[in-house]
Amino acid sequence: MNAEKIMQIFADTAYVRTGGSDAELKAAEYLKQCCADMGLNAEIVPFEVPMAKISKAVFEADGVEIPCKGYLCAGSHEVEAPLYYLTNTDSYSKSLVKGKIVLLETGLGYWTFRDLIENGAAGFITFDGNANYADRDIDQKELRSFVSKGDKLPGVNINAKDAIQLINKDVKTVKITLEQEEYTGESRNVILDMPGEIPETVVFTAHYDSTSLSQGAYDNMSGAIGLLGLIEYFKDHPHRYGLRFIFTGSEERGLLGSKAYCAANEEALKDIMFCINIDMIGSIMGKFIACCTSEIDLVHYVAYMGLEKGFGVHAYQDVYSSDSTPFADKGIPAISFARSAPGNTATIHNSYDTVAVMKAEHMVKDIDFITAFTDRMVNAVRCPVKREMPDNMKDKLDKYLLRKR
Repeated sequence: MNAEKIMQIFADTAYVRTGGSDAELKAAEYLKQCCADMGLNAEIVPFEVPMAKISKAVFEADGVEIPCKGYLCAGSHEVEAPLYYLTNTDSYSKSLVKGKIVLLETGLGYWTFRDLIENGAAGFITFDGNANYADRDIDQKELRSFVSKGDKLPGVNINAKDAIQLINKDVKTVKITLEQEEYTGESRNVILDMPGEIPETVVFTAHYDSTSLSQGAYDNMSGAIGLLGLIEYFKDHPHRYGLRFIFTGSEERGLLGSKAYCAANEEALKDIMFCINIDMIGSIMGKFIACCTSEIDLVHYVAYMGLEKGFGVHAYQDVYSSDSTPFADKGIPAISFARSAPGNTATIHNSYDTVAVMKAEHMVKDIDFITAFTDRMVNAVRCPVKREMPDNMKDKLDKYLLRKR
């Protein structure tokens, strides 16, 4: 995969492609065609996802309308109540949310939402963006089904500048009006198989969807290009293990593509020895990392290989917030590669994630290292990574996947 081809793919996919949208399907068809251009037949595999269309979303503060975006899949409501700013999550602070519309200091995580429901909140407000940026962008958020578990609560997202003013002006009463149609839609994984000499398989994942404001060059068309680079290499090079490449849809909506794949292929998972995930490589700034959800020996292996190849890499053991995690939860050891940029040089999930933060030469170097690592794994006489999950990783997976607080 050369620099010119990489930049062409970034240019061809420079549009918003949220999970379940027509633009996501357009990107899926593009990736399938990229495989076809290499003489390989990929398959677009759909899966169901919750969807919603908002017809009205209005947020008023002491009678003054504030720009907002309503939470998708949060139901239709009209609620007026006192404003309460939840700055802490101690039991006393949470007890004060009853009957109030709550401005959250953090995003709407699972436990935060459960606390709002259990303590009788009337609604919620989140905010994003940056008080120091010129833009007034507002991201489109959703109440995810695995967070709500059927409970509906009206919510809006606003810009950080307006959130500051709510508190600075001592706003007393706020009102949320939300009207929407909820339905079941379709997202897609793009899957390509390369059979090996033995039945066992190494699976590769990278999501290609974006958030609602983002072109998603860094997060994560870069990872999808990384998979294309691996495909380009291994179509002409031997691999003892079978290779399954999964360009996942709706990752930004809660790893829905990888979760759907694992749920639909439970029996076939037993033949997967290892998962290699790529999520955000090739940025201009940032350190290259390898997050290993596996035995600790893999961390040492990658660190030693970095020294051998003369390639700087920070390897560590943890759960990575990406498509490797559903596979790791099934007991499949996983590694996620990324070039982790400082937040003030390349940000994600906003309108600043474009090709402007990417460097083609870094993409080439990152893909070359991942390819060298992969070549060792898929041509090993025996996969050197134990196919078992250590207890400390099981505990982290339980917390990440919301089975433990």
